[in-house]
Amino acid sequence: MTTTTYSRYRGQLETYFDRTASKAWEQLTSDAPVSGIRATVRAGRNEMRDTLLSWLPADLTGKRVLDAGCGTGAFAVEAAQRGAEVVAIDVAASLVEIARKRAPKNLHIDWRVGDMHDVSLGSFDHVVAMDSLIHYPAFEIVEVIRGLGDRTRGSIVFTFAPQTPLLMVALGMGRLFPRSDRSPAILPVRERLLRTLITNALPNAALGRDRKVSGGFYTSHALEVLPA
Repeated sequence: MTTTTYSRYRGQLETYFDRTASKAWEQLTSDAPVSGIRATVRAGRNEMRDTLLSWLPADLTGKRVLDAGCGTGAFAVEAAQRGAEVVAIDVAASLVEIARKRAPKNLHIDWRVGDMHDVSLGSFDHVVAMDSLIHYPAFEIVEVIRGLGDRTRGSIVFTFAPQTPLLMVALGMGRLFPRSDRSPAILPVRERLLRTLITNALPNAALGRDRKVSGGFYTSHALEVLPA
């Protein structure tokens, strides 16, 4: 069940990506030249995507994968190329349209505009939420993970913005840049708190691998949850 707070943050993201930053994110996630600031974000996102992909089986044939917050679709495409049946969903219709146009037509990807929380999406073998939960407070992140955990047979891998001095400085400096170079509000989370909340919300789950990727103006921490 979604909360009022979750719905408010989700609405802000939908507005930002559909009305303000669609073109910027289309460029950022392509091979087109970008500013120095965006180049560090692109490099960080590529490294994080490679990390999360390495945590999934090399052969995903017959597996159902949810790309929760798919953006312009890079992760969904790579998972589908491993044989997965992918449901790729995002709140921003403009980004999903970009993803649909870019993706090879012979892959099993169900592109959708909507909420990753939607139970009608069904159950999955693996769920990936790369940088789609970094805009939510800790208790909302955990509520999403708890809901997805009820419908996931294998693993949930997601990223959060770690509350570190370096990231706080970067976020402060980011407010000085032109609006076109800014991302939506990122809400840093204390790792220890997040782990505690997840353990309390999913007492039978195990916390698996984790890795932080940090460089330039990109900082994100990946965590693996293994539901019972």
